[in-house]
Amino acid sequence: MPHVTDTTTPKLVLFITIDAMRSDYLARFDGQLIGGLGRLYRGGAFFTNGFQDHAITETAPGHSVTMSGRFPVHTGIVMNVAGVNDTTVKLIDAPGMGASPFRFRGTTLTDWLIAKDPRTKVLSVSRKDRAAILPIGKSKQPVFWYDPVNGNFTTSTYYGPTLPDWVRAYNARKVPLSYAGRAWRPMLVDSAYTEPDSVPYEAGAVDFMFPHIQPTAPDSAVAFITEFPWMDEVTLDFALSGVKALNLGAGPQTDILAISLSTTDAIGHKYGPDSREIHDQILRLDRSLGAFLDSLYKVRNEKDVVIALTADHGLTPFPEVHTTHDTNTGAHRINVRPVLQRLSNTLAARGVPGNGLEVISGVYAGNGFYFDSGVLQLDRAALQRANVNVDTLLATLRANFLKVPGVARADRISALATADTVNDKIARRWLHMFNDENTAAMVVSLAPYNYWLSTYLAEHGSPNDTDAHVPILFYGSWFKPGRYPEFATVADMAPTLAAVARVTPLEKLDGHVLQNAIR
Repeated sequence: MPHVTDTTTPKLVLFITIDAMRSDYLARFDGQLIGGLGRLYRGGAFFTNGFQDHAITETAPGHSVTMSGRFPVHTGIVMNVAGVNDTTVKLIDAPGMGASPFRFRGTTLTDWLIAKDPRTKVLSVSRKDRAAILPIGKSKQPVFWYDPVNGNFTTSTYYGPTLPDWVRAYNARKVPLSYAGRAWRPMLVDSAYTEPDSVPYEAGAVDFMFPHIQPTAPDSAVAFITEFPWMDEVTLDFALSGVKALNLGAGPQTDILAISLSTTDAIGHKYGPDSREIHDQILRLDRSLGAFLDSLYKVRNEKDVVIALTADHGLTPFPEVHTTHDTNTGAHRINVRPVLQRLSNTLAARGVPGNGLEVISGVYAGNGFYFDSGVLQLDRAALQRANVNVDTLLATLRANFLKVPGVARADRISALATADTVNDKIARRWLHMFNDENTAAMVVSLAPYNYWLSTYLAEHGSPNDTDAHVPILFYGSWFKPGRYPEFATVADMAPTLAAVARVTPLEKLDGHVLQNAIR
C-alpha cells in the first residue's frame, strides 16, 4: 500500500463489528479464508492481544465502546436490558418497542468528525437495533436495523418521522423473503471441517445437524433468516445501497459507515463456538464481506478508505463440549438460586416487601433486590426502612456465594477500587462497568468456562477471556500490516481512527492511540 502523507485523511471510515466474533476464529480458519476476512486479517494491522476490557460482555455495552473510546462505566450502557429500548419513541413502518440512544452518555467519533467538518456524512446499519444505534451515540444520523416481523429495515422516530426514499425502495424489493425455503448446507466438502456434525448439545438437541432449512412461509422466512448466514449478506447489501444513496466516501470530508453483522452471534448461541455451523458461518461471512469490499472499491478508491474491525464480545463453549480450542474440562452450569432464595426469604422475614423470588429469562427478582449477569442491585430505601444493615447483609451473602462450586469471586465495588487493576483483570473489568454501589452492590464472577444455569444456548457475558478476547484490526494505507502482540482494548480504536482522520476527541477518553500500527 502507498505511503500516506502527513496531511492525508481518509474519505471513508468503515467500522465493522462482527457480533460474537472470537479472536481465535481468524487463526483457526485462516487457511480457508479467501474473501474479505482473509484480506483484512493478512493485510491489516492485527492486535492479537485485543479485548473488550469490561465485565458484562454483551452486545449493548460492547457496541457502546466501539466508536466512543470509553468503557461502559462512562458511556452509561452497562447491560442489554438497559440498552436502547425506549417507550417514548416509535418504530417507523414496523411494530414493536421503540429504540433510541437516550441512555448513552458522551460523544463518539461521529461527533468529533462533524465538529471538524459539518459536511461529514454517516450511516450505521445492523440486524440489531442496539448494534446500529450505539456506535453512533446520540447523534441523529441515518441509523437503520432489521425488523424480523415484516422483513424491512426500520428506524425510530428519534431519528426522524419517515424512512428515506432509498430505504423504502430497498424494502420494496423484499430481499429477505427471496431466501425463503433455502437450505443451508456446508459450502465445502465434509473433509474440510474438523468439527463433528452430531453434537446433541447444540440447538437444544433440535435440528442440530446439516442441512438446516429456512421456512418457506413468508412470516417465518423473514423472522428466521436471522439464524442463517444470509442475514449478513442482506445487511451488507443494504449498507452498499446506503453508500450509493448517500454518496458516502466521495470526499473531501471523512464520512463514516458503521456495519454490525449479527449472524455469527445467532449461530454461535445456537450451535456453539466449536460447531461445524460456526465454522461454515465464518467461511460464508468471509465470502460475503469479500464481495462487499469488491463492490465498495468499484465506487470508492481503496486508498481513500480505512477499515476497522472488531467484535462486541466473544463466546464461551458449552460446558459439555470439549475440544482442543478451549481448556474447559470440568466446566459446568452454576445454580445460585438457593443462595438468592435464602436472601429473599431473609429479607421478607425482616419486613422487606416483595413477591418472593421470581426468575424470568435468567433475571432474579427477590424481596429488596435484583440479580442479573452476576450483578446484585439492592433496593436500599426498602432495606433502610426495614432496618437492614447492608454491610452485614453483603458480608453474609458474599460468603454464601463463595460456597457455591464454580463461583470464583464475589466482590463489592468499594473493595475492587483498591485492587491491583494492572494484574487483576477481573477487578479492572468490573470497574470499567461500575463505579458505585448504588448500581452494583456486589458483582459475582464465575470461574472460566462456567455458565449460569439459565439456558440451553451457548453463552457470553462474563469478564473471562473467552468472552472478552476479540479481534482488533485496522486496514488501509494509514496502517502498517502485521501482528501486534501488545495489549489493546476496543476503547483504543476510536482514538486511533481519530488520529488518522486528524480530528480531536471532544472529551477525555479511556482508550489511547495505538501508535505502533500507524504509518
